[in-house]
Amino acid sequence: MTTKYTYKNSQTADGKEYKYVEIRGYHVIPIETHYIKPNESIDFMIDKVCELCEDGDYLVIAETPISVSQGRLVDEADYTPSLKAKFLATFWSKYLWGYILGPALGIKERTIKNLRRLPEESKRHKEVILDLYGWKHALKPASEAGVDLSNSPGTYVSLLPEDPEKVAKEINSRINEKKSRDVTVLIIDTDATYKRGDRYFTGLPIAIPGIESNKGVFGYTLGQLSENVGSTPLGCSREITVEEGIEIANVAEDYQKSLSTAMATIHSVKEVLNEDNTSEVSVEALDSITHTPAVLIRKTDKKY
Repeated sequence: MTTKYTYKNSQTADGKEYKYVEIRGYHVIPIETHYIKPNESIDFMIDKVCELCEDGDYLVIAETPISVSQGRLVDEADYTPSLKAKFLATFWSKYLWGYILGPALGIKERTIKNLRRLPEESKRHKEVILDLYGWKHALKPASEAGVDLSNSPGTYVSLLPEDPEKVAKEINSRINEKKSRDVTVLIIDTDATYKRGDRYFTGLPIAIPGIESNKGVFGYTLGQLSENVGSTPLGCSREITVEEGIEIANVAEDYQKSLSTAMATIHSVKEVLNEDNTSEVSVEALDSITHTPAVLIRKTDKKY
């Protein structure tokens, strides 16, 4: 069950008012924007951050807005599914994982439900994954290689950001230049990081140092028999422990899940936007709601 948090109001030393919620010893301050469009600069978002940030804050940014702003989009309509892609979308993902492996390994009910209703377009999606990432990722039944269908218009999907660590450091520098504040910038993906013994790993192609990445279906399958420790930090502006990165990423993710506009899957996107399941999501529809691509996270014992 998703927790709904109660907003409180405060203001900065400069008198700028803002709202926040309290989650596990942190204040979470949403950075609300319009839909960030392909190749659009995120400078306006950084300006919003600079109005509210303090030394020691964490700025946690979802991976998709960064990817979209980088133009990391692929039009799946340009791909024709091969026999391999058709096999992966139907027999492998829909039936073998949806009805046998998924329930046997105890994967989330939402994932099983979505696998069992995979649309015809999923064949093109598998072709994209095969072409860009190969079998290791294409064999993963869902959320392959972190490719996101949920916040992209039309038949486009967004890939993971290019060099998220570099992006995080650049954003940190820009905040320092504009506001002289030392903020830890963390770019995250909601796909899971798992722990087995002292080892952290993820199926995603990239993650911060200390998390073994690019494990694809092998990491995902082993992960079902391991501890799911939460969202995956992809890149950080400074050296950070895996434990610290995951703790902060999970606080941000808990807040995002509480939003009425949370769009974790293409199905939830269409529910939020009141779109028919057979229709494509337009830029105009995505821009019709408030987006929260980032949050500031601040320890509650800090002085305001």
